Amino acid sequence: MLWDDFINSYWRDWRTGDRSKDKDKLQDQKWLAAWLEQHSLRAELPVKPVELEQLQQLRSLLREAVQKLVQGCPPDGDLLEQLNGYMLRGPVIRQVVWNAEGNMAISFQPQRPDWEQVMAEIASSFAAALVEKETSRFRICENPDCLWVYYDDTRNRSKRYCDDKMCGNLMKVRRFRARKKADMEGNF
Repeated sequence: MLWDDFINSYWRDWRTGDRSKDKDKLQDQKWLAAWLEQHSLRAELPVKPVELEQLQQLRSLLREAVQKLVQGCPPDGDLLEQLNGYMLRGPVIRQVVWNAEGNMAISFQPQRPDWEQVMAEIASSFAAALVEKETSRFRICENPDCLWVYYDDTRNRSKRYCDDKMCGNLMKVRRFRARKKADMEGNF
């Protein structure tokens, strides 16, 4: 989804927790170009400093909103007002189209190839998730060195990590080693 890919553009070293290895992918023009293409968005590169700051502010707003949702707090009026403000700056044309499954769907075509339009699309993606999905399924990875956000779409709502093969396995190994260490210390 657009909104969670955007929030996760701040990359942490999920293996070691070394904060000196953190990277803000929004500052990486190559990554931005690929991300824009992946989400069928257009904007001028390189991103200007003022636009970068606006993108970072939007990312912080969305991350804080997810943190509140994870804590069980419903979206508040201030968040909705800010999302509406971002969406207001990104005009779209609505069309009825055939989707990939062969069904009719409403399509929203962004009208401007600029960063305000991109931010409007991100805000719209997040707003749609708030409206169309269960907010109790918004999650933050339980690996304290990762903290990526995601939407738990599992049937039993039990997903704890952004990726079970990466963060999930790493945390299992850490718990195993901690138990072994505790057992070793308990034997002395």
